[in-house]
Amino acid sequence: MGIKSRKQFLKMEIEVKRRIMYRKAMDLGFTHPSVVDCSQELDVLLNKYLNAS
Repeated sequence: MGIKSRKQFLKMEIEVKRRIMYRKAMDLGFTHPSVVDCSQELDVLLNKYLNAS
């Protein structure tokens, strides 16, 4: 997979994870462990995106 397509794939994963996190936060509250876990997973994806070159 090329760098450009990898970044596009990561961008899509980030958007999906962000929507999931937002929905969980609205349903469970921002400090619920499930929301915090999702936020940490989103952080990992964002770091991968920023370091992909």
